Amino acid sequence: MNILKFFTAGSVDDGKSTLIGRLLYDTDSILVDQLEALQASNRKNDDGTIDLAILTDGLRAEREQGITIDVAYKYFQTEKRKFIIADTPGHIQYTRNMVTGASTAKLAIILIDARNGVVEQTIRHSYLVSLLGIEHVVVCLNKMDMVGYSETVFHAITEKYKALAAELNLKEVTFIPVSALKGDNVVNESEHMQWYQGRSLLHFLESVDVEDALPYNLARMPVQWVIRPQTDELHDYRGYAGRILSGSFNVNDRVTVLPSGHSSVIDRIEIFDQRPVEAFAGQSVTIHLKDNIDISRGDVLVNSDHLPQRSQVIEADLCWMDARPLDDSITYLLQHNSKITKCKIREIVYKVDINTLEKQDAHDFKLNDIGRVVLKTADELPFDLYTENKANGAAILVDSRTNLTVAALMFRNVSY
Repeated sequence: MNILKFFTAGSVDDGKSTLIGRLLYDTDSILVDQLEALQASNRKNDDGTIDLAILTDGLRAEREQGITIDVAYKYFQTEKRKFIIADTPGHIQYTRNMVTGASTAKLAIILIDARNGVVEQTIRHSYLVSLLGIEHVVVCLNKMDMVGYSETVFHAITEKYKALAAELNLKEVTFIPVSALKGDNVVNESEHMQWYQGRSLLHFLESVDVEDALPYNLARMPVQWVIRPQTDELHDYRGYAGRILSGSFNVNDRVTVLPSGHSSVIDRIEIFDQRPVEAFAGQSVTIHLKDNIDISRGDVLVNSDHLPQRSQVIEADLCWMDARPLDDSITYLLQHNSKITKCKIREIVYKVDINTLEKQDAHDFKLNDIGRVVLKTADELPFDLYTENKANGAAILVDSRTNLTVAALMFRNVSY
């Protein structure tokens, strides 16, 4: 049974937490003690029914204000699939939280209030989905009960969103009219919208194919640990342990070690006590080479026929996550997989107004700002473009003074 990771986004009060609560409630995915607490809660909807948003609003401030601030993760499963949901905040001041929740998702659910249609926050969230390269988007037109389940309203909003999707190059977009409050088209098909011939949200999530077209030729494995027991029993044992980011490795494949550029052939692959002939992306393995090469943590094993980009000057999209603004006079630490190197911001190319998608000249980045920069690293990095291989095309920026993550990076190009 495979796992689908998805996240929800939308404007404040569009009903994200209620939608997730409805998914959990109607699929009987709520524990007994949670259900008892839910029924005992004094937070009710206007019609007297239970406020299902309580299930995801974990922070006291969220419950008091009725908004989402932090990213809430929920887990449930049906007979067909397991799910991990990230309920991300809609407020502009929590953009960094949304980026964090969306970074590992395979599918995005964007909620639109049927009364309001496409608004600025819809544009902002859709831009972030495009930026993060999430290919599958479900647009849920929520609160259809408040517009009389109108087919005309549904089609008017979908046409407007299709224009936005084309501008942002969003490819797989599905539209579903729902009422999270009443349960229409969330788990069960609605009886109030006979004009809608599609599936309910849950049925769509159970069947959508989100398997990536994995770049099998882009075999990448950052070395996390060099295993040298140096015991009498394992005197000559030398293995390189790590998690395969992308592609696959086979015994007798020729691989190159970066950044040194030395090459060798895979002698054997170990996964626990097994010795498979081939290992794939996502597996943690130990690889043995036929030649003794000086390899250490932070080096990367790659397919010799498909080498990654290599540069110290990189153009990257950046999402700033720190309360202190970017300071191009200081040295930051860049962590790319298991490699940590010093870096400086050489140039701010532009900053994006993510409410209008306008690219603006800028001299600094503040909390939740998004744009493009050119950075210079102390060491040469072997990387892929984010659009070609997300697993090897992203990094984080760390403030060397506080050791806190201050930005997320998506590599876009080699710069000179």
